[in-house]
Amino acid sequence: MSNARLQLTPEQRALVGTVRDLGRDKFRGRAMKYLDGTFPWENLRDLAEIGVLGMSIPEEYGGSNLPVFDTALVIEEVAKSCYATAMALMGEVGVQVRVISTYAPESMKRDILPKVCSGDAMLAVCMTEPHAGTDVPNYKTNTVIKGDRAIVNGVKTLISRADEAEWFVVFSRINGIPGRDGIGCVLVNRHTPGFEVTSRYHTMGGENLAEIRFENVEVPLENVILREGGFKNLLSAFNTQRCLNPSVSLGMAEGAFEEAIKYVRDRTVFGKAIGDFQGIRWKFAEMYRDIEAGRSLLYRACLTANPFPDPHEAAIAKIFVNEMAIRVTSEALQVHGGYGFIDDYPVSRFYRGARYGTLGGGATETLKDLVGKKLLKDFDPVDGFLSTGAF
Repeated sequence: MSNARLQLTPEQRALVGTVRDLGRDKFRGRAMKYLDGTFPWENLRDLAEIGVLGMSIPEEYGGSNLPVFDTALVIEEVAKSCYATAMALMGEVGVQVRVISTYAPESMKRDILPKVCSGDAMLAVCMTEPHAGTDVPNYKTNTVIKGDRAIVNGVKTLISRADEAEWFVVFSRINGIPGRDGIGCVLVNRHTPGFEVTSRYHTMGGENLAEIRFENVEVPLENVILREGGFKNLLSAFNTQRCLNPSVSLGMAEGAFEEAIKYVRDRTVFGKAIGDFQGIRWKFAEMYRDIEAGRSLLYRACLTANPFPDPHEAAIAKIFVNEMAIRVTSEALQVHGGYGFIDDYPVSRFYRGARYGTLGGGATETLKDLVGKKLLKDFDPVDGFLSTGAF
């Protein structure tokens, strides 16, 4: 291996290898049964046993406090085996756990985080509303502070793990303050009166999403873990999601690519293996090129985390990897012919799962606008784009 390539440490290789073994021996065989929205509890328990659910949690609460890069490596490997499990895992190591471990009171950290490590408490984040997704400053969900209590009202939609999560990290306006300056964050337990899952939606990837209503949900004041003015802190934590989301996409592209290679080596047409045709070989060269380009962008973005990734590096990586995964999984399905359209072949699951990436964690169009604004602002008429400091 060239010294110019990123070298994983022995510890990182061991962790990825352990997860790869789980994927090969258990997750791949179970993937089909999660297409109907069944939650992959057994897979998460397997991951909890090897410490993966505590990757993002500080050691004093039972976790291993691994960098964003290590977390992304694990999610990538899980996604190569099972989309549903990768998405469930992202919920335990992503923005919600990082918001709690960074901003919540000590008593909450000690109560919640050890249970996340063991797999006994699932977390969910509530951002999107029926009228606003990426447009966070226009959220209508509002939390009114009254003495030592806080009262939450509003509706959140397209929420993952709504039927499984114990705790919900809710992006909310505080005391009706308008615009982005009014956005904070409230922690709500699902058993609190006034909390209700009102609708459920089954996705093309197999995962279930839901709508949640908060009607006079009363929580202790300490559950308001970020008050008005916390928007910047929330977005900083959310940049982690913009590295973990494309980690799922990268893993699915790799999984589909590997399935396609296995297929064309064994399948024959006109007396030749499909892989012996030049047009097919060119497809694989292009798929591999795109996967490796995406890997480089994503890993670079992950390595900027301190503790959260650089927002523009994360945005660039997410844009490219999400769109790359759609292309690669589509080509992988194509080389399977009609068999690629059948659920029994894993490539069809990778294809459907890959379509999620550009929609969650910040829509591609929004991120392109973010990146474009920075390029126009930072462009140096003398030194050109080297002044952006990317290398």
